[in-house]
Amino acid sequence: VQLVESGGGLVQPGGSLRLSCAASGFTFSMYAMSWYRQAPGKERELVAGISSYAGSTNYADSVKGRFTISRDNAKNTVTLQMNSLKPDDTAMYYCNAKHRNVGTINYWGKGTLVTVSS
Repeated sequence: VQLVESGGGLVQPGGSLRLSCAASGFTFSMYAMSWYRQAPGKERELVAGISSYAGSTNYADSVKGRFTISRDNAKNTVTLQMNSLKPDDTAMYYCNAKHRNVGTINYWGKGTLVTVSS
């Protein structure tokens, strides 16, 4: 099982980044996918989630209207489009896969770093 995040980097406030997570080794369409983040000295928090067949999405209040999560079950990828980035968005971003029926089965990527700074 692998979840490999990409797309992080340094961006100025107000800018955009697009994170991607490539999944392999499991039946992607059976898993809800989420993006979490963890800033230095803070707990990991849920940023956005999408159901297994993309029927529903959910977002942290802090990113609503700025971030969009999407998935492509044919390509086994999940994407987080981040717009209007703020310094508070600076964090390590992690991809998570949780089985749609057995919630205790879940996988994590190693993360990609997003830094928002001028």
